[in-house]
Amino acid sequence: MDSIWTKTVTMPSFPALEGDIKTDVLIIGGGMAGILCAHFLQEQGVDYVLAEGREICSGVTKNTTAKITSQHGLIYQKIAKQRGMEMAAMYLGANQTAVRAYGELAKEIDCDFERKTNYVYSLKSRKKLEKEAKILTKIGLDNIFVEYTELPFRVEGAIGFPNQAQFHPLKFVAGLAKRLRIYEHTYVKELKPHRAVTEKGDIVFDKAVFATHFPIDNKHGMYFMKMYQHRSYVIACEQGVNVEGMYVDEAMNGMSFRNYGDLLLVGGGDHRTGKQGGGWREIEETSRKYYGELKEAARWATQDCITLDEVPYIGEYSKRMPGCYVATGFNKWGMTSSMVAAKMLTDLICGRENVYQRLYDPARSMPRPQLVVNGAESVMNLVLPAKKRCPHMECGLKWNKEEHSWDCPCHGSRFDENGGVIEGPATGSLR
Repeated sequence: MDSIWTKTVTMPSFPALEGDIKTDVLIIGGGMAGILCAHFLQEQGVDYVLAEGREICSGVTKNTTAKITSQHGLIYQKIAKQRGMEMAAMYLGANQTAVRAYGELAKEIDCDFERKTNYVYSLKSRKKLEKEAKILTKIGLDNIFVEYTELPFRVEGAIGFPNQAQFHPLKFVAGLAKRLRIYEHTYVKELKPHRAVTEKGDIVFDKAVFATHFPIDNKHGMYFMKMYQHRSYVIACEQGVNVEGMYVDEAMNGMSFRNYGDLLLVGGGDHRTGKQGGGWREIEETSRKYYGELKEAARWATQDCITLDEVPYIGEYSKRMPGCYVATGFNKWGMTSSMVAAKMLTDLICGRENVYQRLYDPARSMPRPQLVVNGAESVMNLVLPAKKRCPHMECGLKWNKEEHSWDCPCHGSRFDENGGVIEGPATGSLR
């Protein structure tokens, strides 16, 4: 199941670490967030090393739908309700800055970068859209409210963010990464104070960035309580329909649509990792219903870390881990959030204040109802009988018949039919 991105690019390769080294900053994880962090630290003249356990962008980044947008569902009314209008405006500012930053970098990289209007539509509630539009106007965004879209079904309306973008994420990384100090196949097996242990050498560091999708340290920060993981699916279809905008349903389990060249990318089938959901079947049925039989060019799936308040955790890993930083919980908006994280963490590492620090602070208080529900879900999967258990924290695994994998409903680790680890936070295979 290769994404359309992996099928249409040759990625640069990098050596594995051989022997012990020292660096000022260690970046753990070579996805989009880690690569961008390395780029900006290099621009600042900071001594750094990026360690990736496999190949760069071989995890979540290669399976994105690659939308670069500040419009993340109906997030602004949620932030305004929970944390106030100032924080909602701050979220908009951080993400609009990220969109512009991609545009600047893309001027020098051939990555199929295109400006597009992003739309969030609703099938059920015009009222929710109107509420979101009102808040957006108050915080300074000129948005577009439309009654009808180019989608082949009726909607209650849609909100458009002009001047957003889409691109080929791996072409972008390939152009950016070739100048960076990267070690591939350098898996961090153990973390000690200011020392990362790998198979063939230790990395001694002053500061560290955890850009591993789900944080790999369980001792501090309580990230295993403050997040859950969510799977979604994409099919790239060969067809004649051109969708000028990028479209996302405001509902968590809704469908998304965008073009890449002459391909229509249809996403959906969402479900919490370890639970049942629509999978590719839902996308197939939707595509067939509205577009007829389409030839499939590629299909793939991805996994997103979902925070309890839908705002990423970016900043100091924990008070008990001085000099360590984290970027996680990007929800479904990994491209934009990766840029936000890289900009923020570069500032923090370089000793500069960042105006968005309060918004993304990993130590912020969480909504109590969501915390209780997520905690209860984890406890239930710890005590219920199970054929196989995850080595991460011993949660019972569930069989994913869509992808033929064993999935952890607690924290999202995944294993193949033979027990080999596919995705963390688990660091080893099933026993």
